[in-house]
Amino acid sequence: MSEPEQGSAADAVVRPGDGDDAVAVISDQRLLRGARSRRTIVRHAVDVASLEGLGGLSLGRLATDLGISKSGVQTLFGTKENLQAAAVELARDVFNDAVVRPARTAPRGAARVRALIERWIEYAEVPLFPGGCFWAANLAHFDSRPGRVRDALFRCQRDWRDLIAAELRHAADAGEVAELDVDLAAFQIDAVLIAANTALRFGDEEAEDVVDKVRRVTEGFLAPPR
Repeated sequence: MSEPEQGSAADAVVRPGDGDDAVAVISDQRLLRGARSRRTIVRHAVDVASLEGLGGLSLGRLATDLGISKSGVQTLFGTKENLQAAAVELARDVFNDAVVRPARTAPRGAARVRALIERWIEYAEVPLFPGGCFWAANLAHFDSRPGRVRDALFRCQRDWRDLIAAELRHAADAGEVAELDVDLAAFQIDAVLIAANTALRFGDEEAEDVVDKVRRVTEGFLAPPR
């Protein structure tokens, strides 16, 4: 990848009579190139962090990996913490695009819980990130390190559990499943997913067995009322 483009001197030339519209176009082009460069860098940061953790990120490391100058990366992010926070935000967006949004096509309640879990299984099996689940790779490292990055990771994980709990609550209210402590159930399902990701990454069990266990645990919470 080449140096993140900040706009060349040629870009800055405005011909007489071009007016404000020409200046706006030039400005928009620069912003677009900067945004593309930023996303390329952040996506690589997400992939690295899924393998080595967010702590393994550095401006210099990414510059070397992508064949650009460290100053170019620093211009876009400023600090390592900004880079880490941007990686968490992009990982969340990529996860939502792959798992959460597609599952919303299923009816609310039990069907949507199943859809969320099936999408999560695809997310972990393929995997979407080289190191598997981004959250499993980073939560433990930051759980005792207060700050902006820890807060961002915590919000993402909390939102995921809250989503599962909300769908379980809807299923219970609709009489689809037996009454249950939805927050506890969501916590337990999430714990199983993290354990499944670890098993898939280590390869200590057949993938089909891991997936079967995830589905069995989920169905245990979706049993209809007696």
